Amino acid sequence: MDALVVKDLCKSYGDHEAVKGISFSVKEGEIFGLIGPNGAGKTTTLRMISTLLKITSGSISVYGKDVATEPDEVRKIISYLPEDAGAYKDLTGRAYLKFIANFFADGEEAEKMIRKGIEITDLGDRIDSKVDSYSKGMMRRLLIARAIMPNPKFAILDEVTSGLDVVNAFEIRDIIRDISKKGVSVLLSSHNMFEVDMLCDRIALVNKGEIVLEGVPKELKEKFGVETVEEVFVKAVKQ
Repeated sequence: MDALVVKDLCKSYGDHEAVKGISFSVKEGEIFGLIGPNGAGKTTTLRMISTLLKITSGSISVYGKDVATEPDEVRKIISYLPEDAGAYKDLTGRAYLKFIANFFADGEEAEKMIRKGIEITDLGDRIDSKVDSYSKGMMRRLLIARAIMPNPKFAILDEVTSGLDVVNAFEIRDIIRDISKKGVSVLLSSHNMFEVDMLCDRIALVNKGEIVLEGVPKELKEKFGVETVEEVFVKAVKQ
């Protein structure tokens, strides 16, 4: 079974078509990159997949669950981390993870989830510091932990390393690779073409609400006769 199947997906705001009939699928355990320029429709697509936006037409299924008709079932198996996600700044990192864990479990199961989250953050003693004292890198680690610790089958990550330094970005990419190896399917949106090239098994390029290119990064680079996904991106957008 495919982890995600998007078919003829459209989203309109009045006369404006933000997403124009896109179709793609994500295999189980795959890291799939959805890339494109600003305003291309990527985030709108992610929000429809994550049940936060109503679909205008078309369909989305996550592990066979229909987003439009079974949103509660879909929410049980996905995790969505938007680019602008935040945490309660008056809580410590540990208290924040506990707060989130209690939505998914109680007793020993919740404690197990919290321990997993703390391990993912790798914040050491700073897990007991208030979130408002965290650097951007520390905050993203905490948010990644929040997204991953409930053991989702499908993770939707939007600009997950945006604004991070080299070391923090490297370590978060390692976390994403690790969860993929453990069977979590990942839909990743990023403007960082190096990151897309390093992480993604396949990519789809969205431009003006439509998918204009899809495939394995290595094969797309060969097709365009270039050395980087960034060059593929530029050439495809300018066609």
